[in-house]
Amino acid sequence: MKILFTGASSFTGCWFVRELCAAQHAVTAIFQRPAETYAEPLRRSRVEQVAGQARTVFGCGFGDDNFLKLIEQHGPWDVLCHHAADVTNYKSADFDVARALGNNTHQLPKVLAALAAGGCRRVVLTGTVFEQDEGAGSEGLPAFSPYGLAKGLTAQAFRYYAGQAGMQLTKFVIPNPFGPYEEPRFVHYLMKNWFDGKKPSVKTPAYVRDNIHVSLLAKVYAQATAAPDVGPGMLTHVHPSGYVESQGAFAQRLAREVGPRLGMACPLELVRQTDFSEPRVRINTDVPDAAAVGWDEAQAWDQIADYYRKMYGR
Repeated sequence: MKILFTGASSFTGCWFVRELCAAQHAVTAIFQRPAETYAEPLRRSRVEQVAGQARTVFGCGFGDDNFLKLIEQHGPWDVLCHHAADVTNYKSADFDVARALGNNTHQLPKVLAALAAGGCRRVVLTGTVFEQDEGAGSEGLPAFSPYGLAKGLTAQAFRYYAGQAGMQLTKFVIPNPFGPYEEPRFVHYLMKNWFDGKKPSVKTPAYVRDNIHVSLLAKVYAQATAAPDVGPGMLTHVHPSGYVESQGAFAQRLAREVGPRLGMACPLELVRQTDFSEPRVRINTDVPDAAAVGWDEAQAWDQIADYYRKMYGR
């Protein structure tokens, strides 16, 4: 298939492009900024990986004039994979929902009309389990944050306009991915402390979350993108699930897996949690068939251990 992909400089995006290309799809990945502006080492390494696998177009943002020209001049396209999203200051309570919705859906009717005119009949939109009314869990499934709210509203806009254009919409909902090339988040925090010979504290061990290897997530994404069409105007959901357990239990799992591989102690302190400002439980519900997508769990843990070993030079 000929795939137009947005958001390839992100952690999950670079992995998704890798698996789509491995499945022999012709992927064109767009990047909003000029190539030389991707200078931060982690993001630059992702961009370089994508450039070695897919066709890249820089200075092209979703819905802008360059994007519309790309659709019209280099089509026809089989699938639009819209993985990009406005994440500016995404952890803040002051995250601008209206701005993010506008950027995520910029000129969306024109984009879908141009794609449909060339014969494209499918859109794969990335969502998050932290949106309102996604996944399964507690507290009535509210949005976790203004960022989650913006992602949910983005999905609603896509659903409406894809239906108007007679296109099938597949919503691919991401839980908590982890693995090589991720930002310094929970797993990175634990790994860095262990390499420094310290005992990290897990401050939210009671939250039940859904942590999934990014390598497995990417294989499921490629499978979902190539799934048979179900008809114009139809909506399908994919909710891939990984390790459903408390954050404390996941931290212990990580220690059990990487400790022997790295030959070092991985101690943990599970702090008694008192802050429950987020929903206690939020998970996905579709357990992937690892064999069917060609994924090996032990190999995935090996990749993580090797990645952090190289990062810290030990």
